[in-house]
Amino acid sequence: MSHILLVEDDALLGEGLSDFLREQGFTCRWVRRLTEVEPCWYQADLVVLDRQMPEGDSVSWLPGWLTKKALPVILLTAKTEIEQRVEGLGAGAKDYVIKPFAHQELLARIQAQLRPLGEVEIRYKDLVVSLSGQRVKHGEVTVSLKPKEFQLLALLIQNQNRVYHRDELLNRVWGFQAFPSTRTVDNHILHLRQKLPSLDIETVRSVGYRLKGTDS
Repeated sequence: MSHILLVEDDALLGEGLSDFLREQGFTCRWVRRLTEVEPCWYQADLVVLDRQMPEGDSVSWLPGWLTKKALPVILLTAKTEIEQRVEGLGAGAKDYVIKPFAHQELLARIQAQLRPLGEVEIRYKDLVVSLSGQRVKHGEVTVSLKPKEFQLLALLIQNQNRVYHRDELLNRVWGFQAFPSTRTVDNHILHLRQKLPSLDIETVRSVGYRLKGTDS
């Protein structure tokens, strides 16, 4: 089980991300100040680091931490200028995510950085879902899914038996800024049911959906 260090001063974002990462099977330590980072650095496998913190730009702290232990670091940043992104990568970050973002996008980037630690696969009935490779196989046949279909599948299959409201699925998969209608969720669920008939996705009336677990 990989350990994620989350450095984020925003209480709402930090709480939501830490809960989400734990739901995905990670252990997660969340700290809200740069002065709290170093004692936690040594136990981490990957760091998600907000760039703008109360003490200033976290990028200026990054080279010092990396000399103590080399870790993959993903920056969370509202800075969209190329120079700002290059500066973060030059300081030792491996990747960056521009705010606002969907949780599933961050998850995919975390998995890409942790991929050398091994393939992450989940089995559901006759399906093998590769989270790190973003592939789905039904027996020996690879099933083609669009990116959002795969992200939706990955969320449901990692949280079997949990009921998700349509608005929560919009938040988790499409992000706050995408603003598609809830009909978008319904259409993607329909496509998953058509492409993967063994998925037991239950419609919860007036709420949303849940994927029935294999032990249900």
